[in-house]
Amino acid sequence: MQLSRRAFLAGGVVVGVAVAWQVWPRAEQAALPTADGEIAFGGWIKIGKDGHIVVAVPQCEHGQGVYTALAQIAADELGADWRTVGVEASPESSLYANPLGTAAALGTNGGWFADAAPMLTGGSTSIRQFEGPVREAAAATRTLLCKAAAREWGIDWETCLTRDGFVVAGERRARFGDLAVAAVQESLPQTAQLRVGDDGRLTGTPAPRLDAPSKVDGSANFAGDIRLPNMVFASIRQGPFGDSRLVRYDTAAADKIPGVSRIVATDRWIAAVGSTWWAANQALGALAPRFETAGPLADHRRIAAALDAALDANGTQIAGAGDVAATFAGGRVFRADYRVAAGVPAAIEPITATASFEHGKLVLWMATQAPGLARAAAARALGIGEGSVVLHPMMAGGSFGAALEVTVAEQVAYLARELERPVQLTWSRAESLMHTPVRAPAVGRMSARLDGRGMIAAWRTQVATPPVGPALRARLAGRTVPGAVADPVAIDGASPAYRLPAWGVSHHPADIGVPVGYTRGGAHIASCFFTESFVDELARQAESEPLSYRIAMLGGAPRLARCLSTVASLGGWQGGTPGSGQGIAAHTMAGSHIALMVEGSVGDGGVPRVERMVAAVDVGHAVNPDLVRQQIEGGLIYGLAAAVGASTGYSGGVADVRSFRDLLLPRLGTSPDITVELIDSRADAGGASELAVPVVAPALANAIFAATGRRIRTLPL
Repeated sequence: MQLSRRAFLAGGVVVGVAVAWQVWPRAEQAALPTADGEIAFGGWIKIGKDGHIVVAVPQCEHGQGVYTALAQIAADELGADWRTVGVEASPESSLYANPLGTAAALGTNGGWFADAAPMLTGGSTSIRQFEGPVREAAAATRTLLCKAAAREWGIDWETCLTRDGFVVAGERRARFGDLAVAAVQESLPQTAQLRVGDDGRLTGTPAPRLDAPSKVDGSANFAGDIRLPNMVFASIRQGPFGDSRLVRYDTAAADKIPGVSRIVATDRWIAAVGSTWWAANQALGALAPRFETAGPLADHRRIAAALDAALDANGTQIAGAGDVAATFAGGRVFRADYRVAAGVPAAIEPITATASFEHGKLVLWMATQAPGLARAAAARALGIGEGSVVLHPMMAGGSFGAALEVTVAEQVAYLARELERPVQLTWSRAESLMHTPVRAPAVGRMSARLDGRGMIAAWRTQVATPPVGPALRARLAGRTVPGAVADPVAIDGASPAYRLPAWGVSHHPADIGVPVGYTRGGAHIASCFFTESFVDELARQAESEPLSYRIAMLGGAPRLARCLSTVASLGGWQGGTPGSGQGIAAHTMAGSHIALMVEGSVGDGGVPRVERMVAAVDVGHAVNPDLVRQQIEGGLIYGLAAAVGASTGYSGGVADVRSFRDLLLPRLGTSPDITVELIDSRADAGGASELAVPVVAPALANAIFAATGRRIRTLPL
């Protein structure tokens, strides 16, 4: 076995025996690979003879802290010493399927994949999906350790406790590592009992991140850090979106670039291969590849026209209640149209994968949020069985949905076979920005009728946007992407949290000729912008203060109402009066709730300026409050980027952006003061990694209106 992150954190590999789990409370198991001295307890936990504990994590770590959070849950339930706990990527198994994440990112499975749901990271579902199974596995392991100790001591095992890596009974103490071999011989009771009480609990504490030390000192390995004997480096150029074919390139010019060894071309792309990536990328410029595309090329005018046409056509109602049409009849209906441009994920790590193909077997290293689907895609590209592909899932340097895609797995697999030597394929920054599927552009038509008190009597949301779930499912399964079909994923978050007598949400699917995917915040960015901007407009129309106007409609959502009242108190809300530069917005997502107050205006050159953000957040019980704060703070900055930039138009069938410089991202000097208040809650854990992203744009738009009297209905602002 190669040195793993767990071994690095634990300080080395120890000597002992590997023993299989005999009885497990769940039907499916995963065979955890064990080093010498490690004993596997089912599919989640290993304990070493030296007392180190390894937690198998099926989720991609891309900065959200899932390596720490899931390990913390296991360590808490075990009663482990946090200093002895490490993690490693789990093997591929249906035990780790994520139906919540599949539904959030892909919609229904519908027979697209062999399993009911694939292994998948997305939709802020890691804790919601896996806290229960991990805690149950740890409870079962703790029970066996207690039974092993009790048998040795001749006492009732139910009198034993665990604390700091020991089984304890009165003055007796036994280390987990000393008990592990005997523990797997014990039998489990019918049901494992979870720990109760707060004494010595890790849950709710800011335990240090397990991935932080190696990221700080540079020892953390990413796909671009892999080095193999005789390895070469490749860069790639792909054609415009649509039915594009490579038609010509200048091999002679590329041959003059020192270090270039090979050119590999297919109908869809061309790659240069060299002794360094820089040489390969320089060769692509010399190749000057040209592509021909059947049909019209996507550009911003065609995309806008497609969205407008879809909005004017009949849509499909996805959700609603009451009779909106009847309430609208005979009364004044307020309407407003909003637009959201295509959003660029822009992860700091460019698209990268490393592969080796020998004796009919492919070995692949890549960051992926769907390891089983990436492995299947590589197998399809080579026409070999999935059993002939070994995938090592790596951490991602950010992702924001980019690591859900499998195109690079197909490309690097093809290159490894053609070159007959290991190869590392890295897309250039421009290629990564231009060809990673984007957050779908959208047009939202909002309509509402107010009653005699100025409250909302009926509400309609009509959203024109491409389908997201079906398109991503098709790419992952290697099938033809369907046309314009109704898709709940594309309008996720559009159902209002407010208690309204009549409301409806409909999707008007559009075919824009550009691939769209699931990105951080997803459709919630557009949905929240539409909803919270329009509510603010209606409050002004009703001559009502925007905060109290919202709270009056939240009788069925007390947690969200509490977020609003908390943020108003904490931030010094002045009512959003003219000249105040204060705006608010609220949103519910992934079982969590957030309210945000922004103080801002418009600076030089019409660029929005934000001075302060104050957020109140209810994520249910927080496994690690520091992780939650990190995700909320990072989400607010990511949301600010989406509000003022981080988007692209299209020309000639490709995205206009080429570098981070084109995205107008926030910098240290333009980033606001941020305050985050975590509301104490005992509710089930909700998602945190995407929660803060959607509320920034509407809160800022509402702040700009309060400062200038100008209502902006487009993103970026």
